[in-house]
Amino acid sequence: MTDHFLASVLRPAELTAFSRGGGASTIPLVTKHRGAEVFLNGMTRFEPGAGIPLHTHNCPESVVILQGNAVVEIDGEEHHLSTWDTTYVDAGVPHRFRNASATEPMRILWTYASVEATRTIVATGATSRVDAEHDRSATPDK
Repeated sequence: MTDHFLASVLRPAELTAFSRGGGASTIPLVTKHRGAEVFLNGMTRFEPGAGIPLHTHNCPESVVILQGNAVVEIDGEEHHLSTWDTTYVDAGVPHRFRNASATEPMRILWTYASVEATRTIVATGATSRVDAEHDRSATPDK
């Protein structure tokens, strides 16, 4: 047990959402910045039809569909998901999410099994830290 991580209540409606591009925006929740030492989590909202590129991580990831309908591609296989469906993707496995609806938003809760989580875009090979998306210099959506 650490003595510097303060118990807290995080209210997404009161936190800043950061644009990920392509119609997706993220609200970081439990983060290294807040004192997390074991995992990261947050929420991402996808506008109608929006998706993120095929990518991998250096640690396992779990995603819960909070709102709407999604299509997830995991290692080349597509799966249709609805509210409360949950994924687990191991480190190094290519995957991506997209909103299955052309009219309604979709929202996910993601958890990475490391505060040092990275994302590597398959098409470019570019790797960045997940928490770099939440840097104060990022573009806030609200």
